[in-house]
Amino acid sequence: MRVMVMVKATKDSEAGIMPSTELLEAMGKYNEELVNAGIMLAGEGLKPSAQGKRVAFDGPSRMVVEGPFAETRELVAGFWLWEVKDMAEAVAWVKRCPNPMPGPSEIEIRPVVEAADFGEALTPELADQEDRLRDKLAGRSG
Repeated sequence: MRVMVMVKATKDSEAGIMPSTELLEAMGKYNEELVNAGIMLAGEGLKPSAQGKRVAFDGPSRMVVEGPFAETRELVAGFWLWEVKDMAEAVAWVKRCPNPMPGPSEIEIRPVVEAADFGEALTPELADQEDRLRDKLAGRSG
């Protein structure tokens, strides 16, 4: 059985405050343990909701809603990881999606945090560790 563990947003994460080197090290160690145990399939941080969009569904209607979003404790019913050229392409694909719920519903689109976003907190050693973990995950999925 696969599950997704969501780390709920905080005022700091919504403000775009990036983690410290110490937290990156601790999370890197934890993630490495999860990978070595065969538990972690994928894991990414999300950029603040101000950089996201939602597509509201109501029958055949599709309405794009710009971030930021007020409620940081909203539940998530599903997750896709897509590679697209830009947000417009992602919105176009979501608009083509069948309404995922029986009534009005929303799909939220958020950019993934990239290594460069961590700035100086991501040391070369941590970047190497991240690369090793990604290579290990890629090898397992093939």
